[in-house]
Amino acid sequence: MSQVMEDVQTRAQTPFKNEPLTDFSKEENRRAQEAALAQVKSELGQKYPLIIGNKKITEGETFASINPANPDQVLGYFIKGTAEQAKEAVGVAAEAFKTWKKVPATERAAYLFKAADIIRERKFYFNAWMIYEVSKTWVEADADTAEAIDFLEYYARQMLKLAAPQDLPTTPGEDNELVYIPLGVGAVIPPWNFPCAIALGMTSAAIVAGNTVVLKPASTAPAIAYQFVRVFEEIGLPAGVINYLTGSGAAIGDTLVDDPRTRFVSFTGSREVGERIYERAAKVAQGQIWLKRSVLEMGGKDAVVVDETADLDAAADGIVSSAFGFQGQKCSAGSRAIVVEQVYDQVLEKVLERAKKLTVGDVTQDPTVNLGAVIDEKAKKKILEYIEIGKKEGRLVLGGGEKGPGYFIEPTIIADVDRNARIAQEEIFGPVLAFIKAKDFADAIDIANSTEYGLTGSLYTQDQERIEQAKEEFHVGNLYFNRKCTGALVGVHPFGGFNMSGTDSKAGGPDYLLLFTQAKAISTKK
Repeated sequence: MSQVMEDVQTRAQTPFKNEPLTDFSKEENRRAQEAALAQVKSELGQKYPLIIGNKKITEGETFASINPANPDQVLGYFIKGTAEQAKEAVGVAAEAFKTWKKVPATERAAYLFKAADIIRERKFYFNAWMIYEVSKTWVEADADTAEAIDFLEYYARQMLKLAAPQDLPTTPGEDNELVYIPLGVGAVIPPWNFPCAIALGMTSAAIVAGNTVVLKPASTAPAIAYQFVRVFEEIGLPAGVINYLTGSGAAIGDTLVDDPRTRFVSFTGSREVGERIYERAAKVAQGQIWLKRSVLEMGGKDAVVVDETADLDAAADGIVSSAFGFQGQKCSAGSRAIVVEQVYDQVLEKVLERAKKLTVGDVTQDPTVNLGAVIDEKAKKKILEYIEIGKKEGRLVLGGGEKGPGYFIEPTIIADVDRNARIAQEEIFGPVLAFIKAKDFADAIDIANSTEYGLTGSLYTQDQERIEQAKEEFHVGNLYFNRKCTGALVGVHPFGGFNMSGTDSKAGGPDYLLLFTQAKAISTKK
C-alpha cells in the first residue's frame, strides 16, 4: 500500500468534526488576527494573473478589487478575462480531464486533506483577506474559513465512501457492481458573500469527484479565491484541474455555460442569474452529446416565525442575529420576522432593544463592530431604494440611513408590513428586516410560505404539536426550531432550498457529490 493511501485511510478513519471557531476573547488569537491583517495590508495592490493550465496570464485589461469599507483602498488588480480565454480554459480543462479522471479517489481525496491542513495553518490569513475584501467581521470571517476547511474534510471522506464497493443484491451467475464516475468539465461560478467557504466547497466537490473546472470567482471577491487556488498549486494539484478565470459574468459567464464541452454548471448567486444559467444550460449546442447538469443555489426570503408560547428573549436574539449577521448579505438571512399578534408588540420591542446596540464600522480598523460595509456601491443603492419602498409599505422603527465614505447602511427595521409587500417578497440582501403580524400560528406558517423562495426558516415555539406541524408544512430546505435560521454547519445541516431558491443541492450533505458524478452499473456473467 502506498504511503498516500495509508495516510488517506488513516485520516478517513478519524470521524469528521466541524472545525472549531476561534475565540477572539483570548489575547493570543487577537494578536494573531492583527498580525494577519498587517500581512495582508502589506500585500495590497498586487496584480494577479489568470491561471489556465500551466500558464499565468498577466496581459490584458484589469479591474480592481476594493475594500467596501474604504473604497479608495485597492486590494489588488485582476485580469478581465475574455470570451476567447474562457474557451481556452474549457479546452485546457477538457484535456486535463482525460488524465485526472483516472487518478484514484484516494489520491484526489489526499489533495483535499492537504489543502485543509494548509488553510487551517493559515486561518488568520484567510480571515484577513475576507475582512478586507468583503468587510466581514472577525467572527464572520473566521466562520467562513472554518466552513471552507469543513468542506475539504467532509467531501474527501464522502468521496472515499462513494468510491468504495457499493452494496448490491447478489444474482446467481453474475458479478455486479455500481461505480460512480466523473462528469467532465464544469463551470464553477461562486458568490462573493462566502468567498472562501462556498467557492472552495463548490470547487473541491467537483474536483474530488474526478472532474476538472473553470473557476470564475465573483468580481467583487477574486482575491480570496486566488489564495485557495494558490494552495492547490502549492500541494501539486496537476495543472488544468482548476483553471482560474476572473472577469465579468457578462463577458465570460455565458461563454462558459454555452460551451458544448462544458458538462455541468455549479452556481451560487442571485435568482436572476441562476434562471439565466438554467435556461442557457438546457439548450443543446451543436456537437454537444450530453444534457448539461445545473447545480444552482439562488437565494431566499427567509422567515423567523414566533408564536405566543415561545421564549421571546431567545426569539429576539435569533431574529437579530439572522437578520443582521454579515449585514444581512446571506441567502439564509432572516429578512422577515413573522410574529403572532398576541406577542407581536413584545417581540418587536425586544428586537429593537437589541438592534439599537449594534454598531457599524470598518472591520479592518475595529474588531468590535457588529456590521461592516455592504459589498459595493450598486448594492448600497439597491438597499437604500428598498428602504424607501419599505417606508411606504410599513412603519420605519429603526435605521434607514447610510454612512460614508464606505458602503455602510444602518440596521433597518420596518414594522407592520403586509405579507404581500415588496419588502416582504423580494430578496433585498442587506440589513433590512420586515416585521409582519400574523393572526395565529396557522396564519404565520401560511405567510412564511407565501414567497417564491424556500431556503431556510426558523420557528420559535414551545408547542411540540406545532413543531410537528411545521415539519410538514413549513416549506423550506433548511428548517430550524428555537434557533436562528443562519449558520448551517457542514455535515450537520446539509444546505439547499426549494422553489426559486434553487435545485436543493444540499451542499455539505452526503448526497452532494452525486451531483458531480454519474452512476455506471457493470454486470459480468460468470
